[in-house]
Amino acid sequence: MISSTLEGKIQAIQEEFKTKKHVLVSFSGGVDSSVVAKLAQEALGSNAIACTAKSETLPELELLDSIRIANEIGIRHEIINFSELDNPDFVNNDSFRCYHCQYMRFKKMYDLAEKMNIKTVCDGTNASDIKESHRPGLKAISELQVFSPLLEFNVEKEDVREIARFYKLSVSEKPSMACLSSRIPTGILVTAQRLDRIEKAEKMIYDLGFSQVRVRDQNGTARIEVGQKELHMTMSSSFKKQTKEYLLNIGFDQVIVDPMGYRPGGANKPLTTEPL
Repeated sequence: MISSTLEGKIQAIQEEFKTKKHVLVSFSGGVDSSVVAKLAQEALGSNAIACTAKSETLPELELLDSIRIANEIGIRHEIINFSELDNPDFVNNDSFRCYHCQYMRFKKMYDLAEKMNIKTVCDGTNASDIKESHRPGLKAISELQVFSPLLEFNVEKEDVREIARFYKLSVSEKPSMACLSSRIPTGILVTAQRLDRIEKAEKMIYDLGFSQVRVRDQNGTARIEVGQKELHMTMSSSFKKQTKEYLLNIGFDQVIVDPMGYRPGGANKPLTTEPL
């Protein structure tokens, strides 16, 4: 069951979709964009299209997940290619890196939408996102007039998960995911080499059975963050030995495990522990 208030918001979003007739949904396969895609597909059928932007900052595992979830929802899924590394402002990694990324990403989305004669591009920004202090990506979304139905109808993060559970979406409890460049502290250049070793390191740790992982590349030092409930798993000698050997082999200079676990924005936090 779902609350009557939330049911009313679902209906209002779907009615709004119907007025737009055709929509392109920016689709990462996370819970927010999956809920938007589901509501759009239910309201518009084949006139709703999900679109995933593939670049060096998108982990291969996330791309594969987006394909799986789109198939689960039953929505047509398009994949477009671009590279944030083509933009020197992004590579320089200032405090507006996410603005540069989102602007490029949504410009590509609009290019595809124009070819398909679709006027509305929408995303999964929710009402909780705007409460965060520094979200420069929202500036790009506003400038390009991307439609954010969850924000427009005041659907907060926990509401989004409740809707996902109501529709039995497999991503209802999926942890939040950010692009690979978010693992690199502000001011350190974003390079293909850094993105590649971050992706390889995180995949290795996911393969050990962890569900939430960040490997922060702090100018050559790999700082591993895992979910709070999984911190005990990092204490074993086998974990320390495996991760240290692998991460040094793929190009990191040293490896630490953050005893505080995963924290949003952790790339810019100071190192607080000794290397393994």
